[in-house]
Amino acid sequence: MQSDQAYQGFRASGGRLTEEPLKHIDFHRSNLLGESIHGIHAFDKAHVVMMTETGVITAATGKMLLEGLRQMEEDGMEEARARADGGMHSGEHYLINLYGEDIGGRIHLGRSSGDLIEVARRITFKRHVQALARSLIALRGALLDRAAGAVDVVMPGYTHGQHAQPTTFAHWATMFEICFARDMDRLASFYERVDRSPAGAAILTGSDFPFDRQRTSDLLGFAAPLDHTMDAILSHDLEMEYACTLSVAAQTLGRIADDLFLWSTAEFRMVELPDRYCGTSSIMPQKKNPDALEDMKGLAAQSLGFLVTVFSAEKGPTGFPIMERRNTQAILWECGRGLALRLGAASGLIEDVTLHTERMAALAGANWAQVTDLSSALVRYSGRDWRSAHHLVACFVRDCIDGGLTPATCTTEDLDRSAKALGAPPPGLSKDIFAKAMDPLHFVEQRTLLGGPASVSMEQRVLAARAGLRKDKDRLAGWEAQDRQAAKLLEDAIDRIVTAEG
Repeated sequence: MQSDQAYQGFRASGGRLTEEPLKHIDFHRSNLLGESIHGIHAFDKAHVVMMTETGVITAATGKMLLEGLRQMEEDGMEEARARADGGMHSGEHYLINLYGEDIGGRIHLGRSSGDLIEVARRITFKRHVQALARSLIALRGALLDRAAGAVDVVMPGYTHGQHAQPTTFAHWATMFEICFARDMDRLASFYERVDRSPAGAAILTGSDFPFDRQRTSDLLGFAAPLDHTMDAILSHDLEMEYACTLSVAAQTLGRIADDLFLWSTAEFRMVELPDRYCGTSSIMPQKKNPDALEDMKGLAAQSLGFLVTVFSAEKGPTGFPIMERRNTQAILWECGRGLALRLGAASGLIEDVTLHTERMAALAGANWAQVTDLSSALVRYSGRDWRSAHHLVACFVRDCIDGGLTPATCTTEDLDRSAKALGAPPPGLSKDIFAKAMDPLHFVEQRTLLGGPASVSMEQRVLAARAGLRKDKDRLAGWEAQDRQAAKLLEDAIDRIVTAEG
């Protein structure tokens, strides 16, 4: 038995190369693997099981290799691999140090750095997608809960940064729930493609040994093996797809942060953030800064940089971009972890943000956002065509502003005067019809059409969205169950080999 520092690996000088690599280009150190080390360890075990079951290696050799890998777990897998070093080949280093090359040197039979790291990369992507799905589900649930209690919380809707039409907080919240549901669909679609095993593809052509790629795929918890060995290793589109998927979700989160950021200012005063999401100033004691929102907005900006980096690194003839991908996987993992964390933080923020409902309601009708319905009333009750009605209301609004009138103080007689000034017959709307047309809450409640902000429509929207959320919870539960079953399948297979007699 050798010291766990004795074996320096196949990349050391004295083989093909006569000099050690420069430290800054040595990409094969174990401390650069991060959490993907768990996927590498699983692949080491699954590969040995498959080779033992197919007779590629003897049962005695398989038993020793698997016992060695379990001893590594007893020693602390991550720490043991770090000591052995060798990066993705740290399992081989450890086993050669433990048993010598005649035994330990057999674990890498028929494999390459290509399928070793691609298996670990895909397993890590799957775990990140599951974490993102959990955070998205929690955030969507929070949005639906707030929407259910805010179907009559009227507020201004904006276009071009100006008051456009009255809407409700529920309408706003359910819009973002739909956006995040699409993000979930994009993640699920990506998950289907990443949930395919490259194990056995080696670097691009596979192996001439009789490997059972389906068995290795099952032991690693993949839905199926990839059915083309070059595609399994050298098609780099999945990384670019994941970068896009993360960036889209990050931009949506950033937009929620933008809205709440704006609404929490003294000028808007529509919401107030819980203190735990805020910071203060070292010189201005009154400050309550929306630090968490700025953090979310910052990740949205950062994800765009990640997107460019990933696309640039993957550019090149087939098989050329290899080492660059070590950088892209690191930033994709960083973005995935960071986004899951911030989506989770957004859930608590949505749950506990204070809505200043009276302020929202006051703003909803303070700047003429409701007068689309005044134009509609002219069409209904005075026989005007839409364009003529629209023109009259536009002139009416201008006349009122010039005359110092507000939506709360103008009257149907003011509308008649604007009509006369245009040389048009006065519409003579009743006070009741005029008042309803100028009421932001009435504006909202009239919009009972599919997808509209009326309370009855919003209640239906929330119910439908909850049904979709339940399906996504089931989908996530299925992914997690698949992983648990595979882990048990692998450990049971190891148990059979290491306890077999003879």
